[in-house]
Amino acid sequence: MTSKQETGKEFEFTRHDFERVRGLIYQRAGISLADSKQEMVYSRLARRLRATGIASFATYLDGLEGGHMGGEWESFTNALTTNLTSFFREAHHFPLLAEHASRARRDKAAPFTVWCSASSTGEEPYSIAMTLCEAFGSATPPVQIVATDIDTNVLATAAAGVYPMERVDKLEPERLRRFFLKGKGAQQGMVRVRPELRNLVSFRQLNLLADGWDVKGPYDAIFCRNVMIYFDKATQRKILSRFVPLMKPDALLFAGHSENFLYVSDALRLRGKTVYELAQA
Repeated sequence: MTSKQETGKEFEFTRHDFERVRGLIYQRAGISLADSKQEMVYSRLARRLRATGIASFATYLDGLEGGHMGGEWESFTNALTTNLTSFFREAHHFPLLAEHASRARRDKAAPFTVWCSASSTGEEPYSIAMTLCEAFGSATPPVQIVATDIDTNVLATAAAGVYPMERVDKLEPERLRRFFLKGKGAQQGMVRVRPELRNLVSFRQLNLLADGWDVKGPYDAIFCRNVMIYFDKATQRKILSRFVPLMKPDALLFAGHSENFLYVSDALRLRGKTVYELAQA
């Protein structure tokens, strides 16, 4: 066992503590933490120890497991959730979405529905909304977007729709003008998503490992990008099996650039670069 004096760290953090954290976050959120994440875990959870006034990881984890810490489970999960995102990330997906929406709209009168299953701070669902506004040539298209995430902190940011200017500096000037309002005065250097775009997206908290999902399909498209990389194969298989009945017969499932669902589910087939459709469609 290494003491905090030997490591120079504020809190003692043993291998046993790390293994306990790995087990708890896997049970709670399905996240499989690699051995290389030990320093990351220490850094993020040390903030929770300071915030709660707890002097050791062992005591903190005992409190979580014993059910003595109220809403701390939410903060624990939020701390260990990675949220890397940007507007129009993996840009090749959005023309495919626009084409799919245009085709679906010609075939049926119902609204075009999308579930963004890991919305993070909102850049992905707002990119989806912008794409669909452009595809339908309207600021109020017949579109319904449900955006979910396990992390309540990032959902609050997403719902507010307020970002530093540097987060949108790679957007085309026309998109920036059409879909965002520039801040003035105390809000100088910030932008806010226009209300029309914000109204297309419904944000809610959802854990993909939960027994029940507060989403009602079927959907025309599901975005589950750069999420499965944090799950083991068994968890991936379980989640994908639950996506299938929520997809319309011609629905598309968008994955991240480093994810391959063909080795996990035989219910899906590759439609394009990291884009899937139902195998039996």
